[in-house]
Amino acid sequence: MDKQNHNQTLDGKNIIVIGAAGLLGQSFVRQLLHDGAKVTLADHALAAAEQFASELGVSSDDTMITHVDITNRQSLEGLIDRSRSQLGEIHGVVNTAYPRNKNYGRVFEDVEYQDFCENISLNLGGYFLTSQVFAKYFARHGGGHIINIASIYGVIPPKFEIYRDTPMTMPVEYAVIKSGLIHLSKYIAKYYKGKKVQINTVSPGGIFDHQHETFVAQYQDACLNIGMLQPEDISQAISFLFSPAARGVNGQNLVIDDGFTL
Repeated sequence: MDKQNHNQTLDGKNIIVIGAAGLLGQSFVRQLLHDGAKVTLADHALAAAEQFASELGVSSDDTMITHVDITNRQSLEGLIDRSRSQLGEIHGVVNTAYPRNKNYGRVFEDVEYQDFCENISLNLGGYFLTSQVFAKYFARHGGGHIINIASIYGVIPPKFEIYRDTPMTMPVEYAVIKSGLIHLSKYIAKYYKGKKVQINTVSPGGIFDHQHETFVAQYQDACLNIGMLQPEDISQAISFLFSPAARGVNGQNLVIDDGFTL
């Protein structure tokens, strides 16, 4: 792949993408490789990550593929050990994992207390554990950058009107998880002051993934120019945040939404 020759070039840095087999994760991997990084592809769905890596056609000098469970400390620590052993010192991690149970996504009135608690634990709890493990590692090894993927619905309440006349809804767990994740990341940034631990969140707007056409049209009406985003709209920002050009960005939440939150 061609390398960009500007201050966003990542110059062989080892960056871990958690959730690498997902829609956003795949785009992140492609962009980071394009900008010169070595990339560790980590996912709970190992077979899907391996399939994606084979489609990329890159060498083991630039990538490695591994399983990870973000709710398990030993799994996260093992990820660090394997990545560092194969690709060298770790410079950053972006977490776009999306763990949830089989009942996730019900309308508000039908959400059971046990399901609510389990989904908060799996998702926000998993992001807490991942951030904790990597922040401790970076503090001991000269610094590093954590990026957590939040959402515009961690910033504003849902626009329920865009789901009208569709089978879709905005789960209450999602709003709680993403808003909590933004503040968790700010907390960690302040806690590690002076330790060269850089941590930010990125809050995307809606990403087009062949959703119900009525939803897409109603979402479009709430935006300014583009409407629903493509994964590349987010991945380029991820690469920027990992680059030297963003060295002064810490404890921030970057909203990318074509004005949806206005």
